[in-house]
Amino acid sequence: MIMRIKITKTKNAENFYVIESTYINKKHSSKIVERLGNLEEVKRKAGKMDPYLWAKQYASKLTQEDKENKRTIIKSYSQSKLIPKDIQNKYNVGYLFLQDIYYKLGLNQICNDITDKYQFKFDLNDILSKLIYSRILFPASKLKTLDLSKKFLEQPNFDYQHIERSLPIFCKENDFIQSELYKNSKKYAPRNNRILYYDCTNFFFELEIEDEFRKYGKSKENRPNPIVQMGLFMDGDAIPLSCEITPGNKNEQKTLQPLEEKILKDFELSEIVVCTDAGLASTANRKFNNTNSRKFITTQSIKKLKEFLKEEVLDLTKGWHLPGSDKIYDIEALRTDEKLKEIYKDKTFYKERWIKENGLEQRLIVTFSVKYQEYQRHIRNNQIERAKKIIENNPKKIGKAKQNDPKRFIETINTTSSGEIAEETHYSINQSIIDEEAKYDGLYAVCTNLEDDVQDIIKINHKRWEIEESFRIMKSEFNARPVFHSNEDAIKAHFLICFLALTIYRYLEKKIDEKYTVGEIIDSLKEMDLSVKDGDYIPNYTRTNLTDDLHEKFGFRTDFEILTEKNLKKIIKNTKI
Repeated sequence: MIMRIKITKTKNAENFYVIESTYINKKHSSKIVERLGNLEEVKRKAGKMDPYLWAKQYASKLTQEDKENKRTIIKSYSQSKLIPKDIQNKYNVGYLFLQDIYYKLGLNQICNDITDKYQFKFDLNDILSKLIYSRILFPASKLKTLDLSKKFLEQPNFDYQHIERSLPIFCKENDFIQSELYKNSKKYAPRNNRILYYDCTNFFFELEIEDEFRKYGKSKENRPNPIVQMGLFMDGDAIPLSCEITPGNKNEQKTLQPLEEKILKDFELSEIVVCTDAGLASTANRKFNNTNSRKFITTQSIKKLKEFLKEEVLDLTKGWHLPGSDKIYDIEALRTDEKLKEIYKDKTFYKERWIKENGLEQRLIVTFSVKYQEYQRHIRNNQIERAKKIIENNPKKIGKAKQNDPKRFIETINTTSSGEIAEETHYSINQSIIDEEAKYDGLYAVCTNLEDDVQDIIKINHKRWEIEESFRIMKSEFNARPVFHSNEDAIKAHFLICFLALTIYRYLEKKIDEKYTVGEIIDSLKEMDLSVKDGDYIPNYTRTNLTDDLHEKFGFRTDFEILTEKNLKKIIKNTKI
């Protein structure tokens, strides 16, 4: 195959094209592979060179590169020759997909700005990028991360002392990093900033004594360890927006307003809908988002409604609708009628009314679905079976039951039928508790000050699970806890890195159309290794639909039978544009 230049002339212009000429089986063919532009455009590209000569040389260069890419390489190996000692011969290239997003989000420039400010002599960008890639692919302590980052094709250009010096700076520049990242992200892809999801979680530490920052609080995982809290805002497309780390003993309801005020100012947002769960749905937070152009959607506990409202909600025979229909439905029949369940298994029914409490007018929307009913029944039945096993196998462990604990179904009997003190304690399943919980099966409630269509509100609220998934990813796949730092600045820097890693991961997930699970994506990236021999690189991983999608969407390939160092340098360069 030969590349040549073709020039077409019109009355007013000369246009330059690169033509690919091939001669196969005595048949000649040609096609345009690149338009170089008109004469003036080629002159600009050629600089001081003659434009015609430059174009000719450019075509020759493309011909040579094509030959280089298609050349057959023959290697000889010996059964008696040992491989060199202490020489790394395998490198991960899965990180290159993360790197492409990292640079497109401008995190390298953010690091450069910080470096200029503090006049660092070490490579802050290399440190942050390696900490992020490693957090996603090979999560570990910062000390071990330095060693693990040597798995990457591009080797780390820093020492552990540089990581230690960087962490306080990342903490100090936290607001700047998050604000600049947000601005850059809008250039990378549109942001759905009308809908914001907010939630809190906490992370435990492997110590028993609290300090000024790591405090005893209500642990999400019921751990008897000091904790810190993370408040996280996410946009309507599940892309992280901002996060804040606070002491573990702080009331999580009071974490929303400070962070929201910060992003309203720093990110210049105004017309937003803040979506939260019931734990963050204080009256103060609802009123805060009932001013200016702000709105709220929040989960509402049906059990905590006033009695007259609860009775109205639990009346399954009146006031129930389907979106887009004027018909009134009897939900009570759906609870038992198997034919009706099958007909309406994919439908969500609703009833609504405006209520006024504590000086706040809000819209109460209650939904019912067969699927949610069956899900709740399934969960409860499993818990009942666990409760039965506790009674059977280890009754001595029956103590005070916490919320959602299977032991809440266990009834303790300590008296005889005549009221006398029994010599033995008897345990059984309390049917009355089961019946009480069953009243709420399939029901779900939200409160909002939006006047939008009910279906739209339900749809917005249903996506709230994605922020819970984000916490799960950080805790499980990213191993964000337990946290081994003791210094407050280092702790905050650690979670900033987790936040940035989550942001990059979410963008990658969307780049490949959310077709794969978290585990599938991360495992594939981890396994994308190249073996090196005499300066050439051979893929040492399984090519799959997932790896094909990654290569197609990002516009480069690491899965040719062999890659030259020159090929890889070009790929690396392109991931940093």
